[in-house]
Amino acid sequence: MNEKNYEYLRNQVKYTGFGEGLDSELKEKMQQQTSTFTLNHEVLYGADRAKATLSFKKSDQSEMFFFNSYKVDLQKDNSKESLGQTFYINKGSNITMKEAYNLMEGRAVNKELTNKEGQLYNSWLQMDFKKTDSNGNFKLNQYHQNYGYDLEASLRKLPIKELETPKYKEDLMDSLKRGNLQSATFLKDGEEVKQFIEVNPQFKTMNVYDTNMKRIDNIEAKVEKQSEGEKASVKQSNKKQGASADNEEPDIPKEVKKRVRKQSNSI
Repeated sequence: MNEKNYEYLRNQVKYTGFGEGLDSELKEKMQQQTSTFTLNHEVLYGADRAKATLSFKKSDQSEMFFFNSYKVDLQKDNSKESLGQTFYINKGSNITMKEAYNLMEGRAVNKELTNKEGQLYNSWLQMDFKKTDSNGNFKLNQYHQNYGYDLEASLRKLPIKELETPKYKEDLMDSLKRGNLQSATFLKDGEEVKQFIEVNPQFKTMNVYDTNMKRIDNIEAKVEKQSEGEKASVKQSNKKQGASADNEEPDIPKEVKKRVRKQSNSI
């Protein structure tokens, strides 16, 4: 067995999100020198069970093995049928196990990818459950850097307390880039309210959910509308020399009755 090859694969497995628990089995399978072999990994995300099958293949020209792909079968706690998707290992930034789970939950993940010319580019990835390829995998839509989605600018439209502290802001953005449904503290009428957010690169916005995990629509429009209303109130107040302006509160958006799947939200 090639020790350097083993160390390389060991680190590749580890940093793709499978930890170090497969090290011994990996070495054992490589020592057997079979042309192909698989390793199994299982993890719980809340009540969701994700089973991964890692596929390795030996080179036809040497004793070197390659980590080619891993297939995830996701069993939701409220579903009898599992969802399957294969993720391929590339030379660049691989999709980790947790990112794979987030993609299969419908959320977007930000990655540094490599084009055919070997050049790096940044892109948001999101699974399209309406389209599959010849291998039965769901298509991964890309919203690359030229698409124009700015995560930080999108966050600035929301009254989130964590944005006031550079370290908390950085942690929040990093978690969202990994595709997590992240908790955040919203400042509303002088009070702190816990809500949940996720990235929506297709529409260049954020999805916001309340503590009951129900979607809140047009949250950004509501915040902007409130801000504009406050400015208009000040101008009108100055014109009337202190007379109170007849301002109306913006309409509270209706909650969409679609429940969001629960999952771990740790950064």
